[in-house]
Amino acid sequence: MSIEMDHLDRLANDVFPGRVVRKDLVRRVKVGHNVPVHVLEFLLGKYCASDNPDVVEQGLVVVNQTLQENFIRPDEAELAKAKVKFKGQHRIIDKVEARLADNRFWATLSNFTDKWVHIQEDVVKRYERLLQGGVWCQIDLIYNELEDEKPLRPFYIKALKPIQVAAFDIEDYLAGRARFSRDEWLDLLVRSIGLEASQYDLRSKLVALTRLIPMVERNYNLIELGPWGTGKSFVYREQSPNAILISGGKITVPQLFVNNATGRVGLLGNWDVVAFDEVASLELSDSTVVQMLKDYMEAGSFARGRDEIVAEASTVFVGNTSRPHTQLVRDAHLFADLPKAMIDPAFLDRMHFYLPGWEAPKLEPQLFTDHYGFVSDYLSEAMRQLRKRTFVNAIDTEFALGPHLAQRDAKAVRKTVSGLLKLLHPHGEWTRSELREYLEWAMEGRRRVKEQLKKLAAHDFSKTAFTYVELDTGREYPVEVAEQPEEDVVAEALEEEPAAGSSGAAEAGPAMLATAELIAAGESRNVEFKSTARLNLHTNQRDAAIELAVVKTVAGFLNAHGGTLVIGVADDGTVRGLQDDYVAAGNKGRDGYENFLTTLLDSRIGRAAVAHVAITFDVVDGQDVCRVDVKPSPEPVFVTNDKGDADLYVRLNNSTRLLNTADALKYVRQHWR
Repeated sequence: MSIEMDHLDRLANDVFPGRVVRKDLVRRVKVGHNVPVHVLEFLLGKYCASDNPDVVEQGLVVVNQTLQENFIRPDEAELAKAKVKFKGQHRIIDKVEARLADNRFWATLSNFTDKWVHIQEDVVKRYERLLQGGVWCQIDLIYNELEDEKPLRPFYIKALKPIQVAAFDIEDYLAGRARFSRDEWLDLLVRSIGLEASQYDLRSKLVALTRLIPMVERNYNLIELGPWGTGKSFVYREQSPNAILISGGKITVPQLFVNNATGRVGLLGNWDVVAFDEVASLELSDSTVVQMLKDYMEAGSFARGRDEIVAEASTVFVGNTSRPHTQLVRDAHLFADLPKAMIDPAFLDRMHFYLPGWEAPKLEPQLFTDHYGFVSDYLSEAMRQLRKRTFVNAIDTEFALGPHLAQRDAKAVRKTVSGLLKLLHPHGEWTRSELREYLEWAMEGRRRVKEQLKKLAAHDFSKTAFTYVELDTGREYPVEVAEQPEEDVVAEALEEEPAAGSSGAAEAGPAMLATAELIAAGESRNVEFKSTARLNLHTNQRDAAIELAVVKTVAGFLNAHGGTLVIGVADDGTVRGLQDDYVAAGNKGRDGYENFLTTLLDSRIGRAAVAHVAITFDVVDGQDVCRVDVKPSPEPVFVTNDKGDADLYVRLNNSTRLLNTADALKYVRQHWR
C-alpha cells in the first residue's frame, strides 16, 4: 500500500533521509503487538525509512518477521523459554526492569514473565533506568542450567541494547530545520506524533504541541484535564523512551525521590519526564509526598539525608474531568477533579501551564496521519539535546510583561515560550508575530492556573488581569482566557464607588496610614506596590514599560477613587528600597527622583492631573521608599501613549484596567455625572 506524497513528505525525506517514516506503517504493524510506538518506529526507522514504496514494503516484511521471531506475547512466554533452552541462545524484544535482591541484581522480563533473570551489575550501572520503571530493550538471552543453583534460575542476559537512536547530531538537526518554514515544521512535528496536521487549526496544533514542552524544557510543570479519548497521555506512554507514565495507584516518597534505606534515587532523578495519568485516582502515601513534590516543582531539587539532589525531570499531570469545563468554571474550579491533597493553592501555583484538554478533539480515524513524520526515537533524542538550551529571555527584545504577572507567573510564561521556541525554532530564528503568538499562548495557559487559584484563595491571587507591552510602541495588550466568563468592567468599577453621602473614611484610609502600616496591610484596590519606577530588574536597564506602568497606576487611581502607590516595595510587600532606581534616575537622590517622577507624570497625563498627586519619601526597614498619594480627579485623566493616542485607565479591584472606547465613554458619563 502506497500513499501520495505531498510537498512536506518530499521535503522531509530530502532533508532528513532515514530519519522520517510513514506513520500509517506504525498502525499497520502495531496491530497484534503490544509494543510502544517508539519501539516499533525503532524497527521501522531501521528498515522502512525511505520514500521508495518497494523498499518500504520489503522493510515491512523484515519488521514483521523480527517482531514475529523476537517479540513475545505474554501468552507465548513458555514457548519462548523453551526456544531459549533448545537453541541455547535467542534474541528477544521485551521490557526489562532490574532490582536488587539477595545482594545481587536480577532482571524482570515483562512479557517473558520471568523475574529471576541473571543480569550483570555493570549493565545495571550503565543503564540506571532499568531500576526505575524499566526500559524496552533488544536482549540476547542464554540458557545455562547450573546443578548447584537452588532454586533453578537458568536464564542469563548475555547482551542488552536499549531501543533508542544510536547517533544524533544536533547541528544537522538545526541545519535541517532552517530549510522549513515555521508552518511546515509545525505540521511535521504534528505528523511526527501521529496526527494529521491538515485536520487541525493553529490553536489545536498548539494544544497537541504543548504536550511536548516537558520533553524539551527542564523542570517544566504541566497539567491537562479534559474529556476522555483525546490522547492526553499518548506521547508520554508511547512516544519517547525518556518519559515514564504512572497510571493511578499509590505514589510514595521512595518511588519519586529517594529510598533512604538503599540510597536509590527515584523516578524524578532518572527520567526527563514523569507523567501521572488518571490523576484523580492517585493515592498519596502521606502528606509528605505532596510537600516534597511542591518543593521539587519549585526548586528542581530534593533532599537525600544531608545531601541535596538536583534533578531536571519535568512533571505532567493528566486526567479526565467529571463534568464539562463550563460547569466547573461556573460552579467550582478547573482543579476540582484532582485528589484532595493536591488542591492546595501553594502546590497548584507551581503549575506553569494548564492545557485545556476540552479543546483537543476526540481521536477518530481521520485525525491520524498517513504521511511522513520523524522516527520517534530520533525526535526524542533531539528534544533531549534541546533541554540543554534555553530561550527564557527571548521575549525581552520585543515585549515586557504586565504588572499583574508575579515572579512565578513570569517564570511560567518564560519557560513555556522557551519550550515552544525550542520545538518550533531550535535554530534560533523567528519573527515578531510568531513570538507574540507564543507569548499570548503561554500567558493564557498560566492565567488559567491563576484564575482557579483566585477562586481558591482570592486574597493571595487577586491579580489575574494579564497584559504585555510592546516595547517599541508602549502599547499594552490584555490576554484573556477563553472559558472565563466575560466581565462587565464598567459595571464592576462603578459598583466600587463610595455611596453618596458616605464619610469617605474608607477611601481616605491609605492617606491616613503611615507608610510602614500601608506596606504591612498589603496591596488592595487603593494601594499598589512597585519595585521600581524606571529600572527593569531583569535586564538591569532603564525600561520605558516600567515607567508607563507607574503612570497607568496613578491614572487609574485618579479616574477612580484615589489611592496610594508605594515605589521600592515588591508585590509581596518585601521592601527593596530605591537605591538602584536612584541610580537609573540620574543618581541625584530624593530630589532628583521626585523631579523624574513629576516630569514623567506631567508628560503622560498633563500638569492639571499632576496637581492631584503628592510625592513624599519615607524610610522603612532602613530603606528609602517613595510614596505617591493620589486624590480622585474631578475630570477624566487620559494617558498619552507612544502613538499619541489617549487611553483611559481605571482602578478595578486590585488592578488597573485599560477601557476600550465604548467602555470609556460609558464610564465617563456615569462616573463624572
